[in-house]
Amino acid sequence: MKGGFKNLKVYQLAYQLAMEIFEVSKNFPKEETYSLTDQIRRSSRSVCSNIAEAYRKRRYPKNFTSKICDADGESSETLVWNDFAKDCKYINFQIHQSLNIRYEEVGKMLGSMADNPEKFRPKK
Repeated sequence: MKGGFKNLKVYQLAYQLAMEIFEVSKNFPKEETYSLTDQIRRSSRSVCSNIAEAYRKRRYPKNFTSKICDADGESSETLVWNDFAKDCKYINFQIHQSLNIRYEEVGKMLGSMADNPEKFRPKK
């Protein structure tokens, strides 16, 4: 794939979401710095880093699928932290819903990638 992992739509969306979470989480209370703030930032960023790792391992379908599944797991973890942020009243319903909808889209894309690793194999 020309341009590498940064040209993948799923990477671009996940990166955009991670940056959005970074901005939103700046407003979380100081007492959440080493818990919710740290966790939601780390899991959202990990989606992107796992996609990048998967892309580099794409010539090995099992390794590729494993890293894509890791990215999907981190995406799901981010959804859980997003729920906590809403229920603790650190974000409003609209922000929560917007993030959830787009992370669900990321999950669908990652699921498709995991089911079809051959589409991402490098051309010989």
